[in-house]
Amino acid sequence: MKKIDVYTHIFPPRYFDKMLEVMPEHADIGKRVRGVPMLWDLDERFRVLDEFGGDYVQVLSITAPPLELIAGSEVTPELARIANDEMCALVEKHPDRFVGFTAALPLNNPEATLAEIERAVGQLGANGVQLFTNVNGKALDAPELVPVFEAMARHDLPIWVHPIRPAHFPDYLGEDKSKYEIWWTFGWPYETSAMMARLVFGGYFDRWPNLKIITHHMGGMVPYFEGRVGPGWDQLGARTSDEDLGEVSQTLKKRSLDDFRRFYAGTAVFGSAAATRCGLDFFGEDHVLFASDAPFDPQQGRQYIHDTIRVLDELDVPEAVRAKIYEGNARRLLRLR
Repeated sequence: MKKIDVYTHIFPPRYFDKMLEVMPEHADIGKRVRGVPMLWDLDERFRVLDEFGGDYVQVLSITAPPLELIAGSEVTPELARIANDEMCALVEKHPDRFVGFTAALPLNNPEATLAEIERAVGQLGANGVQLFTNVNGKALDAPELVPVFEAMARHDLPIWVHPIRPAHFPDYLGEDKSKYEIWWTFGWPYETSAMMARLVFGGYFDRWPNLKIITHHMGGMVPYFEGRVGPGWDQLGARTSDEDLGEVSQTLKKRSLDDFRRFYAGTAVFGSAAATRCGLDFFGEDHVLFASDAPFDPQQGRQYIHDTIRVLDELDVPEAVRAKIYEGNARRLLRLR
């Protein structure tokens, strides 16, 4: 079977150069990326891919920072076009390595965002689009972002959602920044979980029953907190006195727990067998996809890819389930040939 890695990151050269041109003050980004050659050096990427054999292929996506953190609304449309053109060219030139890509969007420019969705999906053949868990601090259920969900439901293609939270987001209200990289370790899973809750209780799956959203890192905190998400949120409003939240649950067509299970989840949990089993138990065999988050590990992606494959190969599941996670779900969801 093929191993289709649905979440691997890249910085195509022209995009990377343009990014540094428009945000030269963010030298730390340039330093970090130059320390991860697989992001921008195709020869290094191919060397890594070769180590996993011809059955391992990737779906490409741009990595953080989000476009709206890089530049203003007058520049991000160009950044998105460059990123998507380059990823499309890589898929066309190396179909035995890259089977698809998820389009970058200029989310601080709503009109350009919708235009880029139509161009990327309709002309370039993008397999979906990527959002981050917030847009310059604004939640994804903001009214101006509704057309993005409408468009992707119409195209019947998935939305990848990548967590984002900066270091200046404090751990406690009395502080001005996060300590010990808590903003990343625990902040990013929280961002993913909060985003999921906002869409569930906002009735997004009721409005668009075929909406497909792929969460990074196995759905953040949600599978582990099934008890709180289920029986806990069945009592929505019991802990709130200044508004009647009980009415929210009554407006949903299904139990909120059932809507949380409608998300899809990538297996990028950095080699944790327990987290993988927990996520698979929660989302089910039809909603879990092989994802490694390469290349952000000390071995240029090798460790994340190797550890994720090892965990999936050792899962005590029928081969038919393993085949769904590695290949079948991605082919169906991304409409791959």
